[in-house]
Amino acid sequence: MSHVSGGPAASLERFTTNSNTKRTKMLLKNRAMLSLGFRMCSTHVTTGTAVESARPSSDMSEFRSVFSKAKHIAIITGAGVSAESGVPTFRGEHEKWRKWVSQDLATPEAFSRNPSRVWEFYHYRRELVLDKKPSAVHLAIAECEARLKKQGRTVVVITQCIDDLHRQAGSKHLLKVHGSLMETRCMSCGQVTVNKRSPICAALKGTGAPGSNVADAQIPVDKLPRCEERDCHGLLRPNVVFFGETLDSHILTKVEKEIEICDLCLVVGTSSIVYPAAMFGPRVASRGVPVAEFNMSTTPKTEYFTYHFQGRCGTTLPLALAQHESEDF
Repeated sequence: MSHVSGGPAASLERFTTNSNTKRTKMLLKNRAMLSLGFRMCSTHVTTGTAVESARPSSDMSEFRSVFSKAKHIAIITGAGVSAESGVPTFRGEHEKWRKWVSQDLATPEAFSRNPSRVWEFYHYRRELVLDKKPSAVHLAIAECEARLKKQGRTVVVITQCIDDLHRQAGSKHLLKVHGSLMETRCMSCGQVTVNKRSPICAALKGTGAPGSNVADAQIPVDKLPRCEERDCHGLLRPNVVFFGETLDSHILTKVEKEIEICDLCLVVGTSSIVYPAAMFGPRVASRGVPVAEFNMSTTPKTEYFTYHFQGRCGTTLPLALAQHESEDF
């Protein structure tokens, strides 16, 4: 990928009139999605070659210079970050659980129709992550946050991941836009509770195997996880944002604030097809703020960013976030 001279300001001026018009239309559409806050998945990928003049830079030294001056850094992370710890992304070869596409199970309608099946699916996911450890990506982000805090600079992690690996790594300023696998919410009283039991209830022990020929356990609803609040005993559900549901308004308000004040944004390990999170990076870019994408491949949003670093995030990101020579030792 060719180097584009002139630094971040010049690189942001590389868009032609046509690409600017295209980007403006896309951002207006995405802002409408953000205001609604619905979680949805778009498999549409822009075809054809991006405008040559809009191609992002892969110059790490240039990015590092920008990083050294940034005061408020927003890092948006997706499933690819957890994949570095061995957690399946539920995309591509891992898209199906048994014979169902994972996105079809992660809906309020699916939970209403068959809570046993959906709980088996989430029991499987909970058990998968319980023994996983933070990757080099998680650790680099947490170390960067702690280091920059001593310099009066801030790092916020806006994550789509529903595991607890960022927290385990030591990240403090963390916004989980899609909820948490390790929390439950009561369908009756609304109580949200941290729950890391394994299994979460006796009836789910030994269930959840993903094989295509595995039959549903068909657990009676009264044997599924139940609320322990006095006089409630309501059915619990995973405290995650299902597809078709709105994001938590309090979390979304905090995210909006962060993407409006940050002066550098990193988009790490995300396919950029799940909305509204897919447009957080482009929203930052629309303010003229540098955005750097770290991913195994390009995404539908790559052409809107200042930088793109291709490869394993566990290799590229620690280098990007390492202590800069200009920092105080």
